[in-house]
Amino acid sequence: MNRARQEIQRVIIGQDQVVDQSLITLLAGGHALMVGVPGLGKTLLVETLGRVLGLDEMRIQFTPDLMPADILGSEVLEEGDDGKRHFRFIKGPVFTQLLMGDEINRASPRTQSALLQAMQEGRVSIAGEYHRLPQPFHVLATQNPIEQEGTYPLPEAQLDRFLAQINIEYPDSASEREIILATTGVSRAQADRVLTSEKLRDAQKLVRHVPVGDSVVEAILTLVRSARPESSPLELVQRHVAWGPGPRASQALMLAVRARAVLDGRLAPSVDDVIALAKPVLQHRMALSFSARSEGVTLQDVVGGLTEQLR
Repeated sequence: MNRARQEIQRVIIGQDQVVDQSLITLLAGGHALMVGVPGLGKTLLVETLGRVLGLDEMRIQFTPDLMPADILGSEVLEEGDDGKRHFRFIKGPVFTQLLMGDEINRASPRTQSALLQAMQEGRVSIAGEYHRLPQPFHVLATQNPIEQEGTYPLPEAQLDRFLAQINIEYPDSASEREIILATTGVSRAQADRVLTSEKLRDAQKLVRHVPVGDSVVEAILTLVRSARPESSPLELVQRHVAWGPGPRASQALMLAVRARAVLDGRLAPSVDDVIALAKPVLQHRMALSFSARSEGVTLQDVVGGLTEQLR
């Protein structure tokens, strides 16, 4: 996996943390929501991940007029050689291993919900029949945090299906200088394939066998349970959080810390892994109260307060 990281970083410049969080999400077998302004390389990152990891990759541009059948596929009526008519299912772009949902919040809730079953169960239901999706199956969706006109906020049930929310920030000055020099010339860097889908599945199975110490388990439980205003001992959470993460957040953290240990070549995760992954795993599974918004408190402030008790 270290070689895969190096190949991706040849193309994605100045976003090392984003690359690591993306690889951790895929190693953990999850889906990621990438949030960032246009032009930060979100589409290029997904394409590069597919190439390096040997995954079939498809892209859907979400728009307000997109329908569920445009994602899942549909049945068409055909007439056979014998003159009899029958239905044939034509697969949609969801039947791939790495699906990029570009600007997912621009589609209607009806269309967004078409991905719920696919993300959770790895299969879709069409006309009363189940159709299995290729394995591994991952959704990497993007969202623009600035322009909210004409968008439909993702429902909490769908947000919870994403293992992590990866925030993509502006590159620093040195990285941006390297970007403009590397991408405006005659040739551009291309990443080489390092893994295959079968090897990625083997790595995902390995992640689930990584041992986790009691101190890490307790850190995960303390972090997630103290993020719920009903049971939290922290005044910051009681005052400023409307609702907190459910048990799926604990499951996601457990897998993510194991994947981070594997990515770094360690035999077991530590409490530092829990602290490092608290923000991407928790921030989209919590909602601020009115008082928090009126006082300028952000989810980053809340997660920072939660992790302080682990240090």
